[in-house]
Amino acid sequence: MRIRVEACGVCHSDAATVEALFPIEWPRVPGHEVVGRIDALGSAVQGWTIGQRVGVGFLAGSCGYCEFCRNGDLVNCRHQEFTGIHRDGGYAEVVIAKASGLVSVPDDLPSAFAAPLLCAGITTFGALRNSPAKAGDVVAVLGIGRLGHLAVQYARRMGFEVVAIARGADTAELAKKLGAHHYIDSSALDPAAALQALGGAKVILITASGGKTLAATFKGLRPGGVSIAVGVGPEPIEIAGMDLIFGDRKVAGSLTGNPATGDATLRFSALSGVSPMIETVRLEEAPAAYAKMMGGKARFRMVLVTEAGTRQGAPRK
Repeated sequence: MRIRVEACGVCHSDAATVEALFPIEWPRVPGHEVVGRIDALGSAVQGWTIGQRVGVGFLAGSCGYCEFCRNGDLVNCRHQEFTGIHRDGGYAEVVIAKASGLVSVPDDLPSAFAAPLLCAGITTFGALRNSPAKAGDVVAVLGIGRLGHLAVQYARRMGFEVVAIARGADTAELAKKLGAHHYIDSSALDPAAALQALGGAKVILITASGGKTLAATFKGLRPGGVSIAVGVGPEPIEIAGMDLIFGDRKVAGSLTGNPATGDATLRFSALSGVSPMIETVRLEEAPAAYAKMMGGKARFRMVLVTEAGTRQGAPRK
């Protein structure tokens, strides 16, 4: 189908396209947090209508016939393509997309705010929803930035006792505003010891990249707890075998979610008031927006807005 783009988030993973970190057939348009309206349908497409507002995330669409798809694991489809890498992404006015990768966007969720939820939102929401934590459990979020500021909001609204961990006392106010019950300044305290003082975490969601960040908090897990990494970096994760085995602690990774998880993420966000902190710019300012994001100066998500998005009343700055 063809989608008239209204908004597209600028994600750090877009560097995989811009810097050619993946094998890419050039030219290629970046962007995998795409929201827009269907304006043309392929002859075989069913279940979607012209004018419907939809989203396209990192996963461009499953094949439906490989062993993983047949077992319901659409995320790990053997023929999965990535938006902005194998297919042109959303730094554009128009996107061609597979119906199997689409996410439905609720009417009361503005396009510019929905866009970042298609990657940062799905990643953190899915990891928390699929974790072993239950309402009332202590859940820690390490890193209050691009992914972390959403993770704290989701964790609070899922009923967890939320602990935010970051460097510096100046982040404490933001963490509490986002919904954290506790804040740990990792530059002033041993975060693992501080977590144990709270009874130990059932889940630690690692949104910051780097193996040392995971290792520094790992002993803060309660017995049976799990550290879930969603931040990607080249640094290896080094954990002592005793810390892993005594207490039956675990380390896991979480990539993203299937389209059904995307639907749930956007519905939950609209119902509970979870919202990304964004700065919107015009589509033609994409290079500057990308540079600002890569320079760590975005707070916290840059979003490109097209003329179609402006006509729909998307926020502008």
